[in-house]
Amino acid sequence: MTQLTRKEEASAEIFTPQGTLPADPIFNNVVKVAGLAVIGVLIWITLVVAGDSLPAIRQFGFGFLTDSNWDPNSDQFGGLSFVFGTVATALIAMAFAIPIGLGIAIFLTEDFLPEAVLTPISFMVELLAAIPSVVYGLWGIFVMIPILRPLLQWLSGGSSSGYGLFTAGLLLSIMVLPTVASISREVLKSIPRSLRNASLALGATRWETIFRVMIPAGTSGIVGACVLGLGRALGETMAVTMVIGNAPEIPKSIFAPAYTIAAVLANEFGEASGELHLSSLFFAGFLLFVITLLVNILAEIFVRRVSLERQ
Repeated sequence: MTQLTRKEEASAEIFTPQGTLPADPIFNNVVKVAGLAVIGVLIWITLVVAGDSLPAIRQFGFGFLTDSNWDPNSDQFGGLSFVFGTVATALIAMAFAIPIGLGIAIFLTEDFLPEAVLTPISFMVELLAAIPSVVYGLWGIFVMIPILRPLLQWLSGGSSSGYGLFTAGLLLSIMVLPTVASISREVLKSIPRSLRNASLALGATRWETIFRVMIPAGTSGIVGACVLGLGRALGETMAVTMVIGNAPEIPKSIFAPAYTIAAVLANEFGEASGELHLSSLFFAGFLLFVITLLVNILAEIFVRRVSLERQ
């Protein structure tokens, strides 16, 4: 007993503030500097983009958000159609990706199949995240659009070419699906099995346990997964540019061509003629930055509110 006590006392001395290793303060300072550097880079990006947007802000002001006319030849720039296309494609993508991704996460964590089958499925889902966006775009042009075109023409009365808002949103849903599914799976796996066992012991069915115990317990993590997926959907460029149709106007139908902020930046930034045109593109990029920031702030507020309600 005495020997064990001495060992415990020796180990306790190592972890007391007086007995900390010299490297600990150095590591703490490095971590603090890294955290402050992230904040500094974020502020730097904001100032640069906002500064280059000033000519367009002075010229158009709030009217940039209410006008959809985009005509570089006459120096008329309105970003409403781009904001609409960005938000609409992201919402369409999440409408498909959230239920499917959550369903995949449940399927992979609840042992519906043997582990030898679930492991390859999990690997293939995560592998989707490694595919470059331009490959998704090519697949969308040569595979998805020909398959969807007859259906879209029937739904739109024969006026759809296959390129449009719905096609871009559907392609985006496939791209963000690995993010939602993988993170949701890890969240559900991290929930203590005691909660599941207690629910089953009280007489709940397997599906009641999933929807009334497991998912509510992992709400904050699942919301985080959805926000990460939404962030990629809002900022995705090449794949959307290749299938959305690139029409700078608010579409009259969900199946009509549209435009997004990321797409117009990719198409016009290198060929921008004139200071006002370039500044308008920076203004559009600044709006995309603000939209993404607001989405993350709202998600953080929601997660904290859920955590406080549980406490």
